[in-house]
Amino acid sequence: MVQKRLDDFFEMKEKRLLEKDDLIADLHLHSKYSGATSKSMDLKSIAQAAKIKGLNLIGTGDCLHAKWLSELKTTLKPSDGEFYEYNGILFVVSGEVNTIFSDEGKLHKIHNLIIVPSLEKADEMSKKLAKYGDLLSDGRPTLYMSAAELVEEATSIDNDIEIIPAHIWTPWFSLFGANSGFDSVEECFKDKSSKIHSLETGLSSDPEMNWMISRLDRFNLLSNSDAHSHHLWRIGREANVLRVMQPTFKMLIKALRTGEGIKLTLEVPPEFGKYHWSGHRNCKVALSPEEAMKASNICPKCGKKLTIGVEQRVYMLADRKKGFIPPNKPPFVKVLPLQEILKFILGSNSYTSKNVMRIYDSLIERYGNEYEVLLNAPINEIKSFNKELALIIEQLRQNKVKIKPGYDGVYGELEFNISN
Repeated sequence: MVQKRLDDFFEMKEKRLLEKDDLIADLHLHSKYSGATSKSMDLKSIAQAAKIKGLNLIGTGDCLHAKWLSELKTTLKPSDGEFYEYNGILFVVSGEVNTIFSDEGKLHKIHNLIIVPSLEKADEMSKKLAKYGDLLSDGRPTLYMSAAELVEEATSIDNDIEIIPAHIWTPWFSLFGANSGFDSVEECFKDKSSKIHSLETGLSSDPEMNWMISRLDRFNLLSNSDAHSHHLWRIGREANVLRVMQPTFKMLIKALRTGEGIKLTLEVPPEFGKYHWSGHRNCKVALSPEEAMKASNICPKCGKKLTIGVEQRVYMLADRKKGFIPPNKPPFVKVLPLQEILKFILGSNSYTSKNVMRIYDSLIERYGNEYEVLLNAPINEIKSFNKELALIIEQLRQNKVKIKPGYDGVYGELEFNISN
């Protein structure tokens, strides 16, 4: 069912998935001021990577951090439509916060993405939120406030500030996470739930998995990279393809709130995500939901508790079988970073080895950017660069690629017999 929906979409677009006027957006990433983030994560590096990837709208990240905000004000130029521009790439003001609060005796840690109309509004918001935590300590600050309070404070500044629960299934720091999350949006956001319009699915889940839960039907599903570096195998690894009349902030907010203009999302296979299956990385134990439940969520090697994976958590809340498609939902297509695929098929230890970059650079020179290669380039043409690459890209487009599932912080791995 899901693949037929995508096949029909390919046919309708005459095999060309991306079009010239599409707005391809990665709204969630971080600056050099966030923890565990590359110190070269600055505007120049971000814009350069976005251009090679094929992104034309990208979030600034970390908009509440004073030093980063100062750099944004100095470097970004206002663009038509209330976005900002740098080196040919549109930027929208964005950030992420970690809200920590207790509810009914349980401690919750929830990450939320923030989309802000302007740098001035971000400045105003940082001043208002300073009483809840140290905004200078991290580009993604920890705020001691509830998720509902975050929405209340944000909308009191400007109704066009959008709060989006981030990577909603990750075991830690997420809306539905097994360790500190809730079972519903309403339990988390209380009387502010109506202000939540979109959910970020995260790398370890895709729309098909989220469609198993009927109470999520009213939300628009988004995909972003949550990149902590400008490397091309991180930035834009997931993204949203928008088809809007004009690339304006108002149109973006309308798309996020109504779904109108969301053409499709670009998704890594959820098995590739670091928390797809349940497991225990120290013992190298990865278990499917059925296997984990049979083991009572205990590591069969050492007896410690397993980290409950995203797929198992989805199954815990699901009221539908996998394969159901709610009406009027945009399709999605599977992608993997081009260097990830090349590294695998060439047996390289590095994303930037000479052999990887020789083919990568040739493809970018021929097609202009990475998304053009992954989504639009004819398979027969890709074969002239590398036959195995062409086959994997074809399998991704057909949702047939095989991945050894990630678990407990370990990324999934491509599985493909390149001798066939």
